[in-house]
Amino acid sequence: MDHRGYFTEPFRASDLHQNPITDFIGEVTFLQENESFSKAGVIRGMHFQWNPYMGKFVRTIRGRMVDLVMDIRKGSPTLGKMIAYDIPDAVEADYSEWIWVPQGFAHGNFFTTESTIEYFCSSEYSPGCEAGISPLATDIDWSLCDPGLKGEFDTLVTNGPILSDKDRDGLSLEAWLADERSNQFIYPS
Repeated sequence: MDHRGYFTEPFRASDLHQNPITDFIGEVTFLQENESFSKAGVIRGMHFQWNPYMGKFVRTIRGRMVDLVMDIRKGSPTLGKMIAYDIPDAVEADYSEWIWVPQGFAHGNFFTTESTIEYFCSSEYSPGCEAGISPLATDIDWSLCDPGLKGEFDTLVTNGPILSDKDRDGLSLEAWLADERSNQFIYPS
């Protein structure tokens, strides 16, 4: 960053795959990039896909995103548990913070200010092979979540969040686990 502004190269495959900090991604190839704008008060999620499976590498470009990630792998010790990760923009920083959401995890987010995010996907969108659990489902286990971020989520819900009908009417965790499609996500034993 200098007196003109900044230039950034947010993604270079060789940097990602040769950096020991990101070795957990392995040899994931990203096939799709998405950008999303959300108004303050928006809640999105909890989305996931199979055939092909999709992992997401997500960051905030402008504003503030609280990313939501929930394990949906049958047999996992953290099945149904939600975490929240606060990722405000980092215009003053030399780098942006990212979160990796691997396959087998439902993904969503909420926004307390107008925000733009981007995410790289390990597969292309497959509308016939995707589903969602409502972020408002009462059977989600928030015990691993930072209490402050959970409190912000609860306040947003109390104040009337902005959700798509698809997200508001998504499945409960129990309904998803009873659905035969949930057998697409099994924890490795």
